Amino acid sequence: MTDTSPFAQQVAFIYTRDLNKASAFLTHKLGLRLVLDQGGLCHIYQVAPGAFLGVCTNREPPPEPGVTYSFVTPDVDGLYETLKARGVEFEAAPRLSERFNVYSCFFRGIENYRFEIQEFRDPTWPAATAAT
Repeated sequence: MTDTSPFAQQVAFIYTRDLNKASAFLTHKLGLRLVLDQGGLCHIYQVAPGAFLGVCTNREPPPEPGVTYSFVTPDVDGLYETLKARGVEFEAAPRLSERFNVYSCFFRGIENYRFEIQEFRDPTWPAATAAT
């Protein structure tokens, strides 16, 4: 297995009925930066160098989204407090999952999608690197 991927960037798309409400959540609650407005149908936000989250109205959102979108951070507690102060409602306070060796917490957001903020405590997890 090589150390490099042939892919330069990653975009995950989720779907909403209300783009303005979804975009307000990503901008004002999560603090993400809008990098592309695709004609009022999709807004794409930068999560990290080379990683993006798009929210779109071109498809109906699923009744029960089967995906968890995880934000990886070295400061789960700090981000938890920041997001709580912005009105994000968490399922519970951060805690360690011994099974997966991650420290994390979860919240629901746009169209009932599940979001997580987490820190990998597994020493084999690759450290973040700057985009090239």
